[in-house]
Amino acid sequence: MYFGLKDLKMIEEETMEHNFHDLVVGARSYRRFDHSKKMTMAELVAVAELGRITPCGGNNQYIRFALSADEKTNAEIYQNLAWAGYLSDWDGPVESERPTGYILILRDLSIQKNLTVDEGIVAQTIFLGAREMGYGGCMLMNIKRTELMKIFGLDPEKYAISMVIALGVPVETVKMVDVKDGDIKYYRDENQVHYVPKRSLKDVIVKEL
Repeated sequence: MYFGLKDLKMIEEETMEHNFHDLVVGARSYRRFDHSKKMTMAELVAVAELGRITPCGGNNQYIRFALSADEKTNAEIYQNLAWAGYLSDWDGPVESERPTGYILILRDLSIQKNLTVDEGIVAQTIFLGAREMGYGGCMLMNIKRTELMKIFGLDPEKYAISMVIALGVPVETVKMVDVKDGDIKYYRDENQVHYVPKRSLKDVIVKEL
């Protein structure tokens, strides 16, 4: 079968669109990981680099990163995180399913005092990059910031923690399902498959002109 240049361009564009959609679908919140598959510091630095080059408001570039791939430090970090607020009967991943890498997203207080949308943009960029590398993660903001600052030896007059991104090789299946009766709470079935209700496209697009 012969394909002209126009046909090949259309196929290439459709493939790129499909691949990026799959990447976004795969970049979910994961909370259970294969602890035997360690994330390296080089890999954490690589995804932090993606965060560094992400656009930010006013090009202020106030976001900083603190990284840990050290098993002992990771265990200390884990103790200062709260997991999955909707799963009231789950205390977080067991030791063999805990993250193997952490990224703290920080604000340089000499540039920016308050949390902004930039942290979310950077975090999602890191999520996508980590997913492309075969990792998954969870963004955590229900955290003990004072204790985490001490673990990393950070000066609270210079930095503030915006969030923690926990990373590792996922061992759980996460599926998106339609929202029913307005209930957006994620849940798990008896096989520990994790379901995330999502509003339909027709519900979120409020106007087309």
